Amino acid sequence: MKKEDSSFLSDKFHEECGIFGVYSPSKIDTFSLIQFGLFALQHRGQEACGFSVLRDGFIISHKNEGLVLDFFRKIYNSECYHGNAAIGHTRYSTEGGQSKRNIQPFFCEDSYGKSTISIVHNGNLINACNIRKKLESEGVHFISEYSDSEVILRLIQKYLLKYNNCLKKAIKKTTMDIKGAYSVIVLMNNKIAAFRDPYGIRPLCYGMLNEKTYLFSSETCGIDSVGGFYIRDLLPGESIIVEKQSVYFFSLKKTTWIKRRICSFEYIYFSRPDSLIENINVYEIREKSGEKLYQQHPVEADVVIGVPDSGVPASIGYSKASGIPFKPLLVKNKYIGRSFILPKKEMREEMVNLKLNPILYEIIGKRIVIIDDSIVRGTTSKRLVTLLRRAGAKEIHFRSASPPIIAPCYLGVDTPIKKDLISYQINQNTMKKVLNVDSLEFLSMENFIEILGGKSYCFGCFTGNYPVIKSD
Repeated sequence: MKKEDSSFLSDKFHEECGIFGVYSPSKIDTFSLIQFGLFALQHRGQEACGFSVLRDGFIISHKNEGLVLDFFRKIYNSECYHGNAAIGHTRYSTEGGQSKRNIQPFFCEDSYGKSTISIVHNGNLINACNIRKKLESEGVHFISEYSDSEVILRLIQKYLLKYNNCLKKAIKKTTMDIKGAYSVIVLMNNKIAAFRDPYGIRPLCYGMLNEKTYLFSSETCGIDSVGGFYIRDLLPGESIIVEKQSVYFFSLKKTTWIKRRICSFEYIYFSRPDSLIENINVYEIREKSGEKLYQQHPVEADVVIGVPDSGVPASIGYSKASGIPFKPLLVKNKYIGRSFILPKKEMREEMVNLKLNPILYEIIGKRIVIIDDSIVRGTTSKRLVTLLRRAGAKEIHFRSASPPIIAPCYLGVDTPIKKDLISYQINQNTMKKVLNVDSLEFLSMENFIEILGGKSYCFGCFTGNYPVIKSD
């Protein structure tokens, strides 16, 4: 499905991917562990997935388009992918587009065709184009059409040759060259490494399956899914290398450069509600946003409903604060995914109820508060309001559990261009008329910052100010 065709199904920002890794000094069922870990991170990317396994000193990779369970179901020789380490990736494309050549993991081979190193990456580099041109001028061959993830791989490969296969030095030198948002897991020989950018924009945590087996994941839900226990998030600009019985951490750059700026949208939409991000409970943040919304702008109503799934916790919070009952009156068709074949263009506007359908008798004559996690283009919001009007709602009060989105993101998130963002195009009063609602309210930046506990986040999509400035 083309991205431009998908807006009627999902008028949302999309995370680029989820990454997962496991390392044990001895052979384990890496096939099952990587499958379960990636399945838990499926919400972060649904276009393609893949993994690399370290088995008997060799790196074996397998990747293709499709959802995680469909992908793994087609692999019949699962025991061939049992080893002592594995890394995996589930993908939603931003830079590089949807070409199969851009599916991760990326790996490089020696002159005998043996894979020597493999990486998975979540994020987006802002200077990848310039680096790629420089590497190509030095004779480096690229496989992908364009992928900043492969740029990271080729830099590590280059510096491994320069520093006699010292992975620590290669990672450090690579991170001196690249700029942007990145969380990376590297598989090499009999070791695994993980590192984050100096601002920690994209998430990455680690935990243990047992006293010897290390786990790495974009979110804690990945660690939970395989029965592991979460230890902590990697710090901004921190790296860990695990090799046999040794584990050591190091900073990628001077500690005085490090400023924590994790993406605030992780808490609004990207992450699963059962995850901890930077040791903060995602569900709790979403519920508090609903409470603050009511405190900001009280309204009399008969029922509160949330747009499934990410708008539901905020709706529950709004209900708690207001005393207005919460009811799940929008029924979601869970079988419509990104692979759904869309009807002709002229039919799309009338077909939002393929994904969400209201329970009519609970809506007729009622004053409704409807809460979504955000309003991006406004297309889905407008169609939902039309649905509720047709269902007989007496009043509709729309609430966004995040501030107005006025700017795109280039740090690992697929977003519309600025002119397509409704909060950039028009003011709130005009938007209220366009959406045809009785009232419209966004969570204020002040309340959002208070809920998160400070300003140490990236608020680029709400303010237009980013931790790093694009230079390509």
